[in-house]
Amino acid sequence: MAKVRKIPQRQCLGCREMKDKKSLLRVVRSPEGEVSLDFGGKKPGRGAYVCHSLECLKKARKSKALERGFETQIPAEVYDAMEKELGGADGQ
Repeated sequence: MAKVRKIPQRQCLGCREMKDKKSLLRVVRSPEGEVSLDFGGKKPGRGAYVCHSLECLKKARKSKALERGFETQIPAEVYDAMEKELGGADGQ
């Protein structure tokens, strides 16, 4: 009998829905404390997940979900840069 492989699930910090890990975008806080988007899912550091939509990133920003997840303050410039980067990635 073939083994059934479990698909890793993660919760989006914006819409709070459980989705496949591969369908979400990873936001990572590096060991140096820098927060950035991780499109490949391989950067070292603490990760949190959001959908590939600006709306979910904006919801996570409004509810301060990333700050709670990373236990650190995130400057507005970092959020703005992530929104710009995500907006540019959506347009490709």
